Amino acid sequence: MEAHALLEQNNFQVGSFGVGGHVKLPGPSAKEPNVYKFGTSYQIMMEDLEKKDRSLYTRNGILNMLRRNMAVKLAPQRWQDSKEQFDVAMTFQERVMEHLVEDMNGREQTSMRRLLVVNMDVKDNHEEAANAAPQALLLCQMIQDAEDWEDDIDEIMDKFEAQTGRRPLYTICFY
Repeated sequence: MEAHALLEQNNFQVGSFGVGGHVKLPGPSAKEPNVYKFGTSYQIMMEDLEKKDRSLYTRNGILNMLRRNMAVKLAPQRWQDSKEQFDVAMTFQERVMEHLVEDMNGREQTSMRRLLVVNMDVKDNHEEAANAAPQALLLCQMIQDAEDWEDDIDEIMDKFEAQTGRRPLYTICFY
């Protein structure tokens, strides 16, 4: 969501999605996550966690994260349920990229519109998300500025890696 907010502030049309069967937030232990259905509003999640243990979820930053998310959109959405078409899909965990590509490859290809799927592995914490968001913006700007990103993608990735030290994985899928 950090990258979503920054990209939106820089006039990119953005959507953000999960790929699993449900939304999972940290709980009191790794074996006790808080699980919600996609479409459950961030407000409802926040109220639920405040009732459960306001102190814990304030300390671990979950309540602040939910407040930030509420400023960006109403509720989490699931990629597999979306009919929207994008030019670029950016993921921040390799397993998420794998799910997204698997979903795209399983869809009936109707328009043959290209989708560039890019993964920048980022540790799932606030600090790493804050560091990765400007890099995601830079990469999106580089792709947008290319005359033909499909022909230039290797050069774009080389230049991005030289500037950031990060080498994203990428593939192309079709709608």
